[in-house]
Amino acid sequence: MDHDLDRTTFYSITDEDRDQRIDSFLASRVKDLTRSRVQGLIKDGFVSVNDCLPKSSYRLKIGDHVGIFIPPVTPYHLEPEPVEFSVVHEDSSLIILNKPPGVVIHPAPGHPHGTLVHGLLQHCRDLSGIGGVLRPGIVHRLDKDTSGLMVVAKNDRVHGALAEQFQKRTVKKRYMALVHGAISGEKGKIDLPIGRHPKRRKEMAVLPSSGKRALTLWQKREGIGSSFSLLAVTLKTGRTHQIRVHLSHVGHPIVGDTVYGHRKSWWKKRFPSVIDATSQINRQMLHAETLGFIHPDLEGYCEFSAPIPDDMINVIKVLNQICLQDKKDNNP
Repeated sequence: MDHDLDRTTFYSITDEDRDQRIDSFLASRVKDLTRSRVQGLIKDGFVSVNDCLPKSSYRLKIGDHVGIFIPPVTPYHLEPEPVEFSVVHEDSSLIILNKPPGVVIHPAPGHPHGTLVHGLLQHCRDLSGIGGVLRPGIVHRLDKDTSGLMVVAKNDRVHGALAEQFQKRTVKKRYMALVHGAISGEKGKIDLPIGRHPKRRKEMAVLPSSGKRALTLWQKREGIGSSFSLLAVTLKTGRTHQIRVHLSHVGHPIVGDTVYGHRKSWWKKRFPSVIDATSQINRQMLHAETLGFIHPDLEGYCEFSAPIPDDMINVIKVLNQICLQDKKDNNP
């Protein structure tokens, strides 16, 4: 965020502004502030309406006096560390990186060190702080065991512009997913709402009556016997665990997904002729292959891709062998 925005600004609401949500109003008025950032400021008590603290959903009325204080970015106190990732593209505004599986994005309980943020601080010392004290430059995230492309902002203006594109769902996000089962058809869509699981609060689930809309498009790239399929999956919304939840719900969970998919006992029962088929599978077989967006500085569309990583290629080879062996055992 620009340092000259470390101040309080006031707005008097007129007929033109009435009935707008306060978070949308401030995001449209204050340079470089995204709606999610405004919501954070509201939650932290930096926004007032008539000297009272509003909710983000507050609807403005004629005559309201709105004040917003934009605090300086809090310095982050993390020590840079060498962390494995490859840089696909880098310029003065942003970094496109290819995250390997097993790397956590930012520090959290149980992962105080060795995160992607630690590695980014080692690689680049002038990252945006608007993502939070522990998430400098981070615009979006991938699960720990999902590999592939991410974009990281180097300054707050770029961070805000990229975050807005993600919020408006204009960013192209395509994944490669290795799933159980021979999926029917060559392409399709899954349009089912997703929300927090009512009992297992760390998980998500399809919730027809209370979830938020989630749209996933898929296209079959390869069939592996009658037991597996390789899909290209495009996200049109960005719900937590969306691909994993959607594919599991329609009967095609991602290979290696121990939360929404099959566990090791299933493998040993399904493929008794193969010695420990899970030995090659150490994570969910999901890879962020393509990322496309409007570059905030170049103002043109940019698209980047990262090939399927070696561990997924090896698993596909192993599963082809499994299917061939299973076919032989069932047709002696």
